[in-house]
Amino acid sequence: MNIGNFLFKYRSYTPIPLALYILFNSYPEIQNVLIGLILITIGESLRIWAVSYAGGVTRTTKVGAPSLCTSGPYSYTRNPLYIGNMVIYSGVVLIAGSLNILYTLIITWGFFTVQYYLIIELEENTLINIFGKEYEKYINNVPKLFPRFSSWKNKDKYVPMKFYKTIKTEKRTLQNILLLILIIIFKHYLV
Repeated sequence: MNIGNFLFKYRSYTPIPLALYILFNSYPEIQNVLIGLILITIGESLRIWAVSYAGGVTRTTKVGAPSLCTSGPYSYTRNPLYIGNMVIYSGVVLIAGSLNILYTLIITWGFFTVQYYLIIELEENTLINIFGKEYEKYINNVPKLFPRFSSWKNKDKYVPMKFYKTIKTEKRTLQNILLLILIIIFKHYLV
């Protein structure tokens, strides 16, 4: 198994050492908490929007897709879930605080940049093999990470899932965010 496959398969668990580092070095400052909560809300909103279009297939441990989703947030960027994750983790870093918060943010961004670079390369090679010219056209029109200013107009008329079903699919991410925040609160305000 190459590193990209490993990171993709275990992408829910690979940030655990990073989360422990953030928690261990946490030193919350009230002025950063509000900004952190705003970032978490933005990141999770992006994830909810993306999951409503891509569905529960985003929770798989096997690279591939039954169909190509290019609607909703996927018409602005090819990887809205990964952008959402980076924004969420930036918010967690701000809530947790640190004696050197910039250093912790750089470590966080570096971790996700390396991980997602390797995962995206694997995903794109797989999707080119599955969808061929259709995916190549998508690559040529929608950026990998930094979103377009307007949505890419294409033939994909995918209808998003209902909000309740999307939240149900996104339940584990919401639980993890809440757990991290509760640990930060417990460590610094109740101990």
